[in-house]
Amino acid sequence: MTRRGLLALAALPALPQAGQDVEKSGEKPVEFLCPMDADVRQKGPGKCPRCGMRLEANLPDFLEYPVLLRSTPRAIRPGVETGLTFEVKHPKTGQRVTKFEVVHEKLFHLFLISEDFSYFAHEHPVPGPDGLFHHQAVFPKPGLYRALADFYPAGGTPQMPVKTIYAGRPEGRPAPLKPGLEPQRDRNITVELATEPARPWAGKKTLLFFRITPAEGLEPYLGAWGHLLAASQDLVDLTHAHPFLADGGPQVQFNLIFARPGVHRVWVQFQRQGVVNTLAFNVPVYELGA
Repeated sequence: MTRRGLLALAALPALPQAGQDVEKSGEKPVEFLCPMDADVRQKGPGKCPRCGMRLEANLPDFLEYPVLLRSTPRAIRPGVETGLTFEVKHPKTGQRVTKFEVVHEKLFHLFLISEDFSYFAHEHPVPGPDGLFHHQAVFPKPGLYRALADFYPAGGTPQMPVKTIYAGRPEGRPAPLKPGLEPQRDRNITVELATEPARPWAGKKTLLFFRITPAEGLEPYLGAWGHLLAASQDLVDLTHAHPFLADGGPQVQFNLIFARPGVHRVWVQFQRQGVVNTLAFNVPVYELGA
């Protein structure tokens, strides 16, 4: 061995002896975590028990990927089919991103919400060979809409950018949301909601317990036992979440942190016997210490 090789070998850290714990040797063990649920961590590879995504080691730092949204026709008219095209750009090179990871069985999730909260849609734009995502939408009434995109660019981190869409001039301002926690029924289930604490505080974790009746025949929907989208009154704060605890039984738990006080609209989606149910609750959130 050459002198240079001996010097390089001497500079290497000593390997742990047989039976010696790696942590005791001073080396930090590799930790695997879920890209969607960062609090899900373990010491070896595997899948996230909540969302089913592959756990990753050494995730890169978060970088925001710009998204360009184009419509055809450019001037959107309510009640008329509109083509939406999404283009994702790399934050460092500015080049179009063409490779994405599958998240909950899809490459791209899209949530559309009207300013008056009367319209909600969970859609999945279709990828084209050019790396663009395409979706046909019909906006039912004039006004402002918010579009939350949910995707995971390969080599990056999960993204949830929000875009604003205008479909003509609305007729006046929408009425403010009023608290509403009554049981809700959709196509083939009834859902009750209880929160802990009973008075959710802004900036603090809130546990949301959804009780589903009947529970027989519940099925995973897009790789999870449920999907949730929470929106603040002004549609600035939008959160897409998946269950914290669920096993196919009658109770599904989500954990959320509401950023600000006020009434928040919370949509949940559960699938039973092949039917997707969408239900909405208006959750009042209070200022801490008020």
